Amino acid sequence: MPPHSERVNATAELQRQEGPLRSRQAYNCPAMIKELISRTRSYRRFDESRAISREELLDLVDCARLSASAGNRQPLRFIVSCEPDKNEKIFPHLLWAGYLKDWPGPAIGERPTGYIVILGDTTVHPTFDCDHGIAAQSIMLAATEKGLGGCIIASIKRDALRAALNIPPALEILLVLALGRPVETVVIEPVPSSGDIRYWRDAQQHHHVPKRSLDDLIVG
Repeated sequence: MPPHSERVNATAELQRQEGPLRSRQAYNCPAMIKELISRTRSYRRFDESRAISREELLDLVDCARLSASAGNRQPLRFIVSCEPDKNEKIFPHLLWAGYLKDWPGPAIGERPTGYIVILGDTTVHPTFDCDHGIAAQSIMLAATEKGLGGCIIASIKRDALRAALNIPPALEILLVLALGRPVETVVIEPVPSSGDIRYWRDAQQHHHVPKRSLDDLIVG
């Protein structure tokens, strides 16, 4: 696989030669993007036999690097983990699926095989606007394309994770992305008449996620 810089340059050259209109016509981008977003769900159970390489994680971070940043300040920093020992330092400090009160998180054999910790460098800027949300979504979309999946986790025991990974004080812990090959089915369905938006699991352990309708979201 060529280095990141070569791939970026190759992409730029392809865009220059073909132009954005031809690319949209050839690949039906709007439909492809919507389908990719639909497949990019929050997965919390994984096949631990499918390892994730450091190169794969760096490629995902590179997608975040190329994404938008408020004021182009680019304050985000990243810790990547795919080694079992390092993964074990991260897992205990994450809180899983708040709506599933009787589920403590993925069991051994179904735990993530990779993590990306998103940090904000306060020496660059004291706040990070929505940069980490944009970066997380870019990473998750790219992970889906790789046949992976994951969960964006903001419920973190931050002090404990900082100590476990020896994270400097100037770096604020924003999100942890748990990654692996999913082994669960996620079903999108309409919000019921009760208005309950909590996700739930059925007897087959399929994960159901209620989504509001488009009409419900449009206010003008």
